[in-house]
Amino acid sequence: MSVAKGGGGGREGGRSLKIKVSSKHGRRTQSSKLWLERQLNDPYVAQAKRDGWRSRAAYKLIEMDERYNLLKPGQNIVDLGAAPGGWAQVASKKVGPRGRVIGIDLLDIETIAGVEFTVMDFNDADAPDRLKAMLGGLAQGVMSDMAANTTGHRKTDHLKIIALAELAADFARDVLAPGGFFVSKVFQGGSETELLASLKRDFASVRHVKPKASRAGSPELYVLATGFRGGAGAARDDEPATADDD
Repeated sequence: MSVAKGGGGGREGGRSLKIKVSSKHGRRTQSSKLWLERQLNDPYVAQAKRDGWRSRAAYKLIEMDERYNLLKPGQNIVDLGAAPGGWAQVASKKVGPRGRVIGIDLLDIETIAGVEFTVMDFNDADAPDRLKAMLGGLAQGVMSDMAANTTGHRKTDHLKIIALAELAADFARDVLAPGGFFVSKVFQGGSETELLASLKRDFASVRHVKPKASRAGSPELYVLATGFRGGAGAARDDEPATADDD
C-alpha cells in the first residue's frame, strides 16, 4: 500500500492534516481508494483501535445503550450480522458471565470471550430454527446490523436492507421475552412503513436513531423497538405507522 501522508493525525497551521492514499500502478480502484482514505481518517476507527473494540460500530451500540438502557447483566442477546464483532463485544461486557451472546454472520470472526458464534446465512430457510436451537430459550434483545451488498442504486439498496430488517423482526417476535428490545439497521428512504407499523403493534416504543458514530453522509439509520408486548399486538391497527426520530 502506498500512502502519502500530509502529516499524520496532527495539526499544522491550525488545519487537520489528512492521510491521502494513492492508486499506485492502477492496482487500486477509485472506490477502494476512497474507502481506505475514509477509514484511515475516521476518528472512530482510530478510537476503536485504542479502546480494543473490533470495529467503529461498537460506539453506535454503546451510544444507544447509554441513551435507552438496553443491555443488562444476565440477558440473552442475539447478534445478527455480527462480524467483525464490535456489537457482540459490547453486549458481552454488559450482560456479563450470567448472560449469553449468540452471533451469526456470513463471515467468520476471531473468538470473543463470552460470545457463541457460528457462520450462518440468515436468509437460509432453516437459519431461524437453527438459531433458536442455539439459543435454547428466550432472548431479551435481538440486534441486527445486517446489510446486503450495495448496488449503488439508492432505492434498490434501501429495499434490500428493509427486507433483511423485516426478516430479523419476524425472528425477534419468535424469541423475545416480554419487555425485550429489537434494533436493526435500515436506510433512509421511506419504504419501511410496513415494518414500522408491525413493530408498533408489538412494541411499546418504536423510534429511529442516528448514532453519532454513523457517518454523517451515510443514509444509515437504526430502528429501535423497546418494550416487547409478547406478541399480544396491543397497538391499534389504525395507529399511524410513524416513528420518533432521534
